[in-house]
Amino acid sequence: MSLYFFRISTGRYSGAADQPYEFEDRAAAWTEMTEVCANLLGGIARSLKPNAEWCMELLDENKKPVFRISLVGENVR
Repeated sequence: MSLYFFRISTGRYSGAADQPYEFEDRAAAWTEMTEVCANLLGGIARSLKPNAEWCMELLDENKKPVFRISLVGENVR
């Protein structure tokens, strides 16, 4: 079992969980991360501003990024 931390960033705010989560392997950690994101994204997308970004990362026990999921609102004109 490996320890992982979640970190969420939006604009200038970024915060990582203090408590680690334990997963059997990277595949299990990825599955949990995508499920958590699926539960959060509806609310996040409704309040996302143009040219803003929301990001969730899964960090290893050394708090180095392993996976990242990002949602970007872009003004293309």
